[in-house]
Amino acid sequence: MSFLCSWSGGKDSCYAMHMAIKDGYSPSVLLNVLNEYGDRSRSHGIPKEILKAQANAMSLPIHFFESSWGDYERLYIENLQSLAKKYGLQSAIFGDIDIESHRQWEEKVSNAANIKAILPIWQQPRKQLVLDMIAYGIEAIIVSCNNDLGSDYLGRAIDKELIQDLESLGVDACGENGEYHTLVVNAPLFEEKLNVQVVEKETSSNYNFAKLELV
Repeated sequence: MSFLCSWSGGKDSCYAMHMAIKDGYSPSVLLNVLNEYGDRSRSHGIPKEILKAQANAMSLPIHFFESSWGDYERLYIENLQSLAKKYGLQSAIFGDIDIESHRQWEEKVSNAANIKAILPIWQQPRKQLVLDMIAYGIEAIIVSCNNDLGSDYLGRAIDKELIQDLESLGVDACGENGEYHTLVVNAPLFEEKLNVQVVEKETSSNYNFAKLELV
């Protein structure tokens, strides 16, 4: 079954795609939503060129569209419908874990494109899930986080030491509640590791963002 992966550039969507492939599904294209300026991802703030580099590392095409939050659903459905037709898609893979409203939305937009929403990591224990990602070979860094963590956590690798630090702060190990977002720099499907560095740190409202560059 050919699928589209809703690609954030982070650990959850990456692991979900790996698990879908392990279950016999075949990836055709990645889909990422950019901000209105078209320079970085809407959700994680990852530069477009780095998302392209991830796709290239996996020898997969990546489709972008620009959107405000207000137009997000309408444009998502339109692009999903177009891609389903272009690639003959049967399903869309999402990396959500246990937020029911997210699953309902993903099923809604997928149904509108006559494809099936599949969530390979749905309802897995959060801490164990991160440990499984690490053991599987996914290498990721924190690229944005709230003020409960602070800017010092930007650029930190997702490893067992980080999980211990998060738990000591009372922060969810997986960041499923939006405490932090990640960028995958290497994974089993990557042909080569991405060399990315944090060149600057920015704060917007109560959230911290890493300005990233490919080296």
